[in-house]
Amino acid sequence: MKFLALLCAGTALLAAQPAAEVRGNVVDARGGEALSNVAVQLVGSPYRATTGNDGRFRIAAIPPGDYVLNVSTVGYHLVKKSFHLDPGETKDFEVILSPETFRQTDTVEVKESPFEPARQDSPSALVLGGNDAKNLASVLADDPLRAVQGLPGVSSNSDFDARFSLRGADFSRIGLFLDNVLLHSPFHMLEGQQVNGSATAFNGDMVEELELHEGAFPVRYGDRSAGVLDVHTRDGNRNKNTFRIAASASNAGFMAEGPFGGDKRGSWMVAARKSYLQYIFERTFPDTSYIFGFEDVQGRLTYDLTPKNNITLYVLESYSALDRHQNTSSLGINSLINAGYHYTLANLGWRTSPTKTLMIVNHAAWMREKYDNYNKQQLPLGAGFYGEWVWNTDATWMWNKQTPFDAGWTFRRLRSSSSAVQYQTNSPLPRLLDRSDGTAAREGGYAQQSWMPLQGMLHFTAGVRWDHHSTDRVTAVSPQVSVSIALPTGTRVNLGFGQYVQYPELSVLTSILGNRGLLPTRSNQLIAAVEQRLGARTRLRAEYYDRVDRDLVYQPLYDPRLVNGKVFVPPPNPLYLNSLRGYSRGFEFFVQRSSANKFTGWVSYAFGRTAMRDGVTLDRFPSDYDQRHTFNIYGGYRLKPTVNLSVKMSYGSGFPIPGYLTMVNGLYYLTTIRNQLRMQAYERTDFRVNKSWTRDKWKFTLFGEVVNLTNRTNYIYDSFDGYNSQTHQAYVTLDTMFPILPSVGVVFER
Repeated sequence: MKFLALLCAGTALLAAQPAAEVRGNVVDARGGEALSNVAVQLVGSPYRATTGNDGRFRIAAIPPGDYVLNVSTVGYHLVKKSFHLDPGETKDFEVILSPETFRQTDTVEVKESPFEPARQDSPSALVLGGNDAKNLASVLADDPLRAVQGLPGVSSNSDFDARFSLRGADFSRIGLFLDNVLLHSPFHMLEGQQVNGSATAFNGDMVEELELHEGAFPVRYGDRSAGVLDVHTRDGNRNKNTFRIAASASNAGFMAEGPFGGDKRGSWMVAARKSYLQYIFERTFPDTSYIFGFEDVQGRLTYDLTPKNNITLYVLESYSALDRHQNTSSLGINSLINAGYHYTLANLGWRTSPTKTLMIVNHAAWMREKYDNYNKQQLPLGAGFYGEWVWNTDATWMWNKQTPFDAGWTFRRLRSSSSAVQYQTNSPLPRLLDRSDGTAAREGGYAQQSWMPLQGMLHFTAGVRWDHHSTDRVTAVSPQVSVSIALPTGTRVNLGFGQYVQYPELSVLTSILGNRGLLPTRSNQLIAAVEQRLGARTRLRAEYYDRVDRDLVYQPLYDPRLVNGKVFVPPPNPLYLNSLRGYSRGFEFFVQRSSANKFTGWVSYAFGRTAMRDGVTLDRFPSDYDQRHTFNIYGGYRLKPTVNLSVKMSYGSGFPIPGYLTMVNGLYYLTTIRNQLRMQAYERTDFRVNKSWTRDKWKFTLFGEVVNLTNRTNYIYDSFDGYNSQTHQAYVTLDTMFPILPSVGVVFER
């Protein structure tokens, strides 16, 4: 009885103590936006709340004691904070949530605008990061470059290829930079063959942000003539060790990260993936003979040597393979049976700030690509090697807050060799199709001055670039200038002009079909855009572009055609020449809302016309990637703290079917005009749901997706298969792409 009386008295005493309170606000680390619809709870208790539109929360009438505050919402890393509450105490918290594709941090990255890149010297740049990048990457592929395919003005009419085209130019003319280094072919793919598929080798979970520069880009980017995709990888978690296990319909992976060294001076991150795409192809395309898979491992280390010196190391090792042995009996002597593609990258960076006004960034990188292709008799069809050593340095000197000066230098040592052969059934010796072998040095430098007077309302940038190639010994000087005017009405006007140089591939310069005197491609680009802000997070933008190209490398005698009513038979070794020139003109319009709350996304339309003229045959024709009409629509909505919905819709009016072809009564025939036939329009709608569950120490997320929701039959051009010299009938293979295809993925994070 005494014990019961003491218990009752103790309970009454606790009840009589003043109740405590927890309150605070939750913000997005990527920009500082207040986050609504976020779940806040005290672990192991019934006390919980959801943030309002202002990101604030309040939990009252809490007994004193020790607690752990859990803050979570779908698409963001879980945050836990331990604390003690005294009787009557009010505890205030500022919680910073990091998107799953953003480095976990306790500080907020403040941006002038959610639409602007980190450096505001580009007149035509689109920024993609956070949950938008993850949702657009798709559950099936989980590929960062497929996320870029959904951006305004980007064209990609292939379900199988991570690469894309930009304003009528193919991907080889778009520079892919990863942490300041221009990459060559960082893909899981087949090389040395006419292929229609690829996957990005670097892991999207290690990518923090992507910047697409669609035209008139700054002079710090070199050796590309159409556009630039600048990819920034993120740091690991400097606060604690975490890991995540992921699995989807196409691959499974593991990622771990944590602090390195004392006092949070560094972090490490490692990830590995393995695909099982073959199971999808076997069930989706029963007639396919392709068993394609890949695996990769990559890591990133960052460390602050001193408060003014930071080093980073990024490494990537990837391998892709094709196996068609199960269909050996049905394939010809020149059909691909086995193939392997091996890609390696190492990038060491050093950033130093010797003074408050000067920052210098150095990168030393090495990359390697190797491939081998074999036929069913295990005879080589082709092989190749590409290697590159890179060193570059970039410096920024702030004369004052309004006048930064940038300068840089790049040196690249290239090595390339390749061969391709073809076998005849009546001859034991192969016929050589192409061979190349050589080394080269590429040098380049730039200087750029920016002015931002009138409190940043006017932003003017002027720069010049110098480039040289040791093989063709051509030196080029390329200027660029841009201006941005911000009016008090929320209107912004962007103007830009630039000249660009892209040297031919070393494999072409040293090919038996090319020559060491081939000139670089030259491009003049003009941009004019008007943008209207509708509040802090919504904008309307209209942009006109004009790109003029010359000296493009082309094989003018490669395709069969009709000349004066007779079939022109291409020579066995058609040469590469600088015979092609042309233009690309058009406009883009989109409306975009960028927000971490409720709705985010865009609706975009692009019209373009890309025409070419061959100086040898005098033919005029549309570019192989000329697409007149492109619609890209994306929308994401966080319905509840644990549920996010997104939809992506793409429409393309169709690329030309490459070659001199016409159609009569449903059959293909040779003709005199190139690229006059087009593929049918491409349409695809994907719907995605992300659902998360949070417990005391872990978070589980389920991703559900339906690819091609309307089950539209889309086609892709595969190959030209010959012609009848008497009737002029031609034979072309078109392949179908994904039907309606559900997919799921899961991520366990601790």
